[in-house]
Order: sequence, then structure tokens, then C-alpha cells
Amino acid sequence: MKMYYLCGVAFAALTMPAAAGAQSTGSVDFDNEIVVTAITSRDVGGVVVPDTSKAKAVLTQEFIQRQVPGQTVNDIINQLPGVSFQNNDPFGSAGGKMFIRGFDNSRISQTFDGIPLNDSGNYALYSNQQLDPELIEQVNVNLGSTDVDSPTAAASGSTVNYRTRLPSEDFSVKVVGSAGDFSFFRVFGMVDTGIFTPWGTRAFFSASSATNDTVYGSGQINKKQFNGRLYQPLGSSGDFISIAGHWNVNRNNFFGSVPLRLDANRVVGPASSNRFPITRDERFYEIAPCQVDVPQAGVADTPNSCGTVFDNRFNPSDTGNIRISSRFTLADGLVLTVDPSFQSVKANGGGTVTGFEYAYVNVPGTPGFNSRNPVTGPGGLFGYIGGKPYAGIDLNGDGDLLDQVSLLAPSQTRTKRYGVIASLRYDISDAHSVRVAYSYDRARHRQTGQVGYLQRDGRPFTVFPIDDPIADLNGHILQKRDRLSYAILNQVSGEYRGRFFDGGLIVTAGLRMPFFKRDLNNFCATTSDTGFVDCFGDNAADAAAYAAANPNFQGPQQRVLKYDKPLPNVGLTYNISNQFSLFGNYSKGLQVPGTDNLYNAFFFPANTPSARPVPESTDNFDVGVRYRSGRVQAQVSGWYTKYQNRLAAAYDPDTDRTLYRNLGTVDKYGVDGSIAYSPVRDLTVYVFGSYLKSKIKDDVLVGEVAGVKTYLPTGGKRESGAPEYTFGGRVQGSLGPLELGVQAKRTGRRWVNDQNTPVYQTIGGVRTEVYGATAPAYTLIDIDARLPLGFLGLNDTTYLQFNVTNLFDKLYVGGFDGTMDNGKVTNAQIGAPRTFIGTLVVGF
Repeated sequence: MKMYYLCGVAFAALTMPAAAGAQSTGSVDFDNEIVVTAITSRDVGGVVVPDTSKAKAVLTQEFIQRQVPGQTVNDIINQLPGVSFQNNDPFGSAGGKMFIRGFDNSRISQTFDGIPLNDSGNYALYSNQQLDPELIEQVNVNLGSTDVDSPTAAASGSTVNYRTRLPSEDFSVKVVGSAGDFSFFRVFGMVDTGIFTPWGTRAFFSASSATNDTVYGSGQINKKQFNGRLYQPLGSSGDFISIAGHWNVNRNNFFGSVPLRLDANRVVGPASSNRFPITRDERFYEIAPCQVDVPQAGVADTPNSCGTVFDNRFNPSDTGNIRISSRFTLADGLVLTVDPSFQSVKANGGGTVTGFEYAYVNVPGTPGFNSRNPVTGPGGLFGYIGGKPYAGIDLNGDGDLLDQVSLLAPSQTRTKRYGVIASLRYDISDAHSVRVAYSYDRARHRQTGQVGYLQRDGRPFTVFPIDDPIADLNGHILQKRDRLSYAILNQVSGEYRGRFFDGGLIVTAGLRMPFFKRDLNNFCATTSDTGFVDCFGDNAADAAAYAAANPNFQGPQQRVLKYDKPLPNVGLTYNISNQFSLFGNYSKGLQVPGTDNLYNAFFFPANTPSARPVPESTDNFDVGVRYRSGRVQAQVSGWYTKYQNRLAAAYDPDTDRTLYRNLGTVDKYGVDGSIAYSPVRDLTVYVFGSYLKSKIKDDVLVGEVAGVKTYLPTGGKRESGAPEYTFGGRVQGSLGPLELGVQAKRTGRRWVNDQNTPVYQTIGGVRTEVYGATAPAYTLIDIDARLPLGFLGLNDTTYLQFNVTNLFDKLYVGGFDGTMDNGKVTNAQIGAPRTFIGTLVVGF
């Protein structure tokens, strides 16, 4: 590792903008003006703490490139204070679970060159769909607040912003080849054109492919990604226009999600009858090959379990975006930035269902009426009823209509998303600047659930049954959900920055004013407040007959909901010296209810309070101190967050639905800190740590019957899922030509439910503890080694790298959704085992 000592304000102006980078071009431009002061510093081992009023942390390419090639950026930032990420595999291709200061995935706004990556429906983050790490210039984490122009409905607090590297001014080629355990093989290639026009135009293009066996079970993972960026500088004042494209294709098996229980009479596996492993050897369960039920003519066939196990599911996705960034100096001190974008998503989460070849009986007085039992008789309906498709056709090809057949039935999502962030900055004087911004985000979110066929071994013929769906005997498509949503944001914001006392005090004040609109169209009948629906598509006759027999259900309908709230953001930084500074910040956060939660509320009449879930809001406070120099980057901060209408969500793999609960008022507070220190040129030491305390203020109402209310005892308890503390560090140095790194992370215990009690189940009539109150703390240690191949006559950009993750092969509980009910068993990922990866990087 090589360290360079910097000095002088002019050089700081060149180096610090990258460190200060926020999400949009406008935020970067404005932060550049804030941060460029007489303080001279640079990253220490790839770690930077920008001198702003917010608690921020930045990792640069120097840090990123030491991690596993192809690794998701969300695992890389697990080495920052306040961040807790559980990776589902060692390679970054299978997803994971993240918290920042107790904010879970759905509350963290993640952006890619300014465009929002959170799902426009449920705000989820998909860590396996992130940019190849070789292309990430830096990743910037706001630990507890958003930027003033953030185009997000998701962020109650933290943001993760990463930016693509600029094309090089010189022609170059980079090829990366990696191989490792679990048949891991990855190839990455990148070409920089260098400047190829008289106007300074330059570009890069890259492609990657990664495959591996699933760590547990017997599936496979296949990921491909393509990227490119064209950059055109404009004049000599830093203006530019850039266009970039990204395309990511995943074809993944699910794996490793098992019930978090330890019953001795169960074995490890993904089914509800299985349990979590107790020993390391037990982790490596397998899913035995199978064959679906063999059809028999004239026999009422019933399906077996082939193809229905969680690990048999595929999680396919095709995601892409086009991003334009631009900066124009309109006059002296007047700068306009404009960032338009377009995103496309096609994805589903797998899943199967039992389909019926006959009709659903809907005639009063006939056997099976309204019982959702597969009984033949007069007045039958065809559609998706009671969670099952009734087809009226021969589904298994045996020539009769008597059978129950296993079918593919994933929850399909297609999204087309348009956005723009525009910002106008004006420098009133050398000490005072203002900017105004406008953000627009429009997502067309189409959620369906078409049914498809399974092959004899239980695998789907196509992982996207939407491309070849099954229709009933009347030609109507069978699907388990059918809804169209428009998530629209119009947002105006303003920000002021001023320097006082010769620049010693920097004050920022901003106001974000979002106007959210949710245009929701449900084409199915809602039958429960947990998202169950009955669907008939364009089969109007059967839909009418069903509605007449079920007057208490809410039929197909449209609802339009609007939310708006002023969100102030105020901060200050006081420079005690060129190295020491104090900072403080207050911001208000908002999360609008996601579409899944809003569609669940369709069960209630539109004119009732239950039909209008209220948004979650937060008040976030930060205070801290930092020290920055060429050898040291250090920061410690205390924080406090107060939630109103704290929503919590948990995914149920058995029903393939997300269930919601409202915890009311929740208080959180804690402390974060980090120090990166380079005592000598070839050695860097980095340590970090965090502590989190949360407190649910009240018992939660879960039911009311005949005026009698039922509460769960959550008052005074901690929230489930997030660790109480984390700490760790990294040491990196050189021994001759060999560069070595060791990093460790300790993750504290995590409560399994919001009652903070063990998990109980009734077994044989006896209430039995099946898991403790917390998932135990665990420690992971990774090592990396790099050998430059200059001694072979090759250039400095050619080297061998070795990575070992989870060096001591620790068995631990990976990511899980906490629950409110201590009688509910949640599923948890089995933590990734020890893994070896070797890489050859060739550059020329």
C-alpha cells in the first residue's frame, strides 16, 4: 500500500470533491463548494470522513479493490460504522440483509449516479444487482440523513450513494479472472478508449460473467453484467455531459433460508418442518433430485412436493438503466446540473402452487360452496380463487380433468421508471451559496402472477411464466395477482451554505418538499388484510358471479393517495483547526407506505381510516467530532432518531407475502466511530465500532373482538433484527512486494422478536421453547494478499490476488426478518462458510 502526502489548498480542491461526492451531480457540485477549505487530506487506506455537517463515511477504489472481485457494494460497506450486512453468499450474487443505524433495507435510500435503486413498490434493495465493483469510483454513506434533493419515498434515514468511475484519458485494457470454492468462476473485462476526439471525448465499456454453485442445497447462480460510459468535457470550468448504460442479468436459485428453530427431532433444510443447523457440518444440506407426480388417465392425481421446496425456486431478474449527468456554467457563480434517467426491471421471486383441472363451485346449496374446496358441480368458476388456479383444462396431459397439478406461480414485477434531478447553484459571494433543485420520479409498477408449467424434475420450463402463461378453458390468463401502480414524486428543494468567522463556521440549511402520489389499480378482489386476493382477469362473467356470492370482499377498484410533508435539514461544522472540527445536523425523514402495504388496505372500505395507512416519519439528530490529515481520518458521532408510526415488515416464504405491523413510536440512539491511521508509508490501521439502542414505546394492538382489544407486550422492548453493537477493523501493509490485508467484524446479538422473549411453539399440546430470544453474536475474519507481477517484467497493473472470507469457518445466523409475535418462527439465512478465491488481474 502506498500513501502520498498532500499539501496546499489547490491540491485539496482536486482531491476532495471525490471524497465529498453525494448522490446527484447537483449535490456533488454543492458539496465541492462546502468541503474545499484549507484542510488538506486524502483517503487513508481508501477510507475518508468528509468534513460536512452530516455523519458520513466514504470508501474509495483503494479499499474496494481489496475485497472479493465481483462483491456487492453492500457487503463492502459492512466495514463502516453503523452498517450491518449479512451476505447470503461469499460472492455478492445471491442477496443479503442490511441495516444502518437500525434502518433496514427498505428505509435506506440507495442511489447509483443519483438514480434511486429501491424497488418502487416495496422499497426493497437487491444487493445482487449492484454495479461491478471495479467500476465504482467511491461509495458514500450518510449514516442518518438524506441529501436535500434525494428523490426517494423510502428513506426514513440513511442513504448509500455510489458513483461510476470516469473514463480514462489514456487507452487501457483490464481483464480480471477469478476462481474459487463452490465452482465460482468470474471474468471481467474493461476497455478505456482514451481521448478519441479533438474535444476530449472519452469512454469505457465493460462486461462480466460470474457463475457458481449455491453454497447450500444444489442450485446454481449465473450473473452477467454490461456497462458503458461516454464522457464529454465542456470548456475549462469543470462542465461536462455524460451518458452511461447498465444491464444486469441474474438467474439464481434460492438457498440457505431455513426455519430459525433448533428442535432436536428435526433436520436442517428449507421446509417448515426443518430447522437451523447446530454444527458446521449440518450446514451443507442437499435437495434431493425429484420427479413430479406421474399422470394417470382416469385417476384423480394429486401433486407431490417436487419443485415446491424453497431452494427449487429461481429468482430471475433483468435490470438496466440509462443515466445522463451534466453540468453547465451559465455565468460566473451560476451553475446548472441536470441528471435524467430511465430504469427497467423484470423480475420475480419464484414459487409454486397446486392447480386444479376443474372448476371452483360457487352456487349456494351445492357441496363445497364458498368453502374453497375442489369440488365438482354446477355453477363452477374458473380463475385464481382461494390462492389456487382453477383451469378447466388438462394440465398434466393425461386426458382427463380430475387432477391437481403442481405449477409455477411466481410474483412477477415489471417496472418502467423515469426520473430527473435538476439543480441550480448560485454563489452570492465567496462565503455564501444557495441552490434550488427539482426532482421527478415516475415509476410504472406492474405486478402480476402468471402461472406456468414445471418440467418432470420440478424445474420451470421458463423462469418467466409471464412470457408463456397458462390460460383457462375460456382463454383467460390465470394469475394470482393483477395490479398496476404509478408511484409519482414531484419534489422541490432549496439549500443554503454560508461560511462565517473566516471560514471557521460553516452553516447549511435546506428544505425538501416532496409531493407523492400513489395511483393504485387492483384488478382482483381483496379477501384479507394480509394481501390475499381472488383474480379473474378479463373474465367478467365469473367475476360478477363471484362478487355476488361474496359481498363482503372488496372488488376490483382504483384508489389514489397523496402524501406531502416539509422535510427540513439543518447543520453546522466548526473548524477548531485545520484538522479538528465539530459537526451537528438535524433532518426530518419520511417513508410513504409501500404499494404492498397499500394494497393490503384495499380489504377495508375506501372511506375508513384503515384504508389509508399513514406514512412513517423520523426526526434525526447527529453531533460529533472528526480529525482529518494525510495520515489520519477519524470521526465519532452520537445520534438520536425518533420514529412516528414505525412500520415493520416480514417476508413469509410459505405464503410468498410480506406482512406488516405498526410499532407506533420508537426511539433509537447510539454512537458510531472510526479511525484510519497510516503511521508509515506501507502500513494502514483502521478500526470502527457502533452501539445501537432502540425502544418501542407502547404495547402493540394486534386485534379486537367484540370490543375487547388484544395487545402484545412490546412496550419498552428493543426492535428485532438489528444488532445491538458492531465493531471491527482492518490492517493492511506491505512485506516487500507482497501486500497483505486482514479485516474483522464482530456483530452483536440480534433480537428475534419485538417482545424480546424466546420463540415458543405448541408441540404435542405442550408450549415449548424452540429458539432463544436472540441470534448470538458472531465474528468474521477475512484475509487478502496481493502479489504484483512486476518482477516478471509485467506492468504495475498486473497482479495476483487471493481472498479468504470467514477464515475460521464460523457458523452463524445470517440475515432474517424479525417478528412481533414470539409464537412465530421466522426464517433465517445460514451464514456463508469459509471460502477461497484466487484472482489474476491483467492491465495494459
